Amino acid sequence: MAWTWLAIAGGFEVVWAVLLKYTEGFTRPLPSIATLATMGVSFYCMSRALQVLPMGTVYAVWVGIGAAGTALWGMTVEGEPATAARILCLALILAGVAGLKASA
Repeated sequence: MAWTWLAIAGGFEVVWAVLLKYTEGFTRPLPSIATLATMGVSFYCMSRALQVLPMGTVYAVWVGIGAAGTALWGMTVEGEPATAARILCLALILAGVAGLKASA
C-alpha cells in the first residue's frame, strides 16, 4: 500500500506543479487555492508512504514522478520542445525510479 500512496503523491505533485503556473505568483485566488490543496494532498500521501518506506527512496521517487510527469505535461500540452535529449533524460529519471522501487 505504501507504493500506492507514493504513486498518488507523485501524481498530485504533477498536478500542483502544473497549477502553479496558473497562479501567476499566487495573485489569482482559484488557481492558488487549488495549488495549495493539491500540495496538501501530495504531502499527506507522501507522509503515508514514509510510514513504511525509507525516506530517501520516498523523496527520490516522489521527485522523479513529479519531474518526469511535469516535463511530459509541458511537452504534450504546453508545447515545450520534445527533443531526443529531453526524452532520453526523462527515460533515465524513470529508470532511476524503477530501480529504486526494485531495490526497496
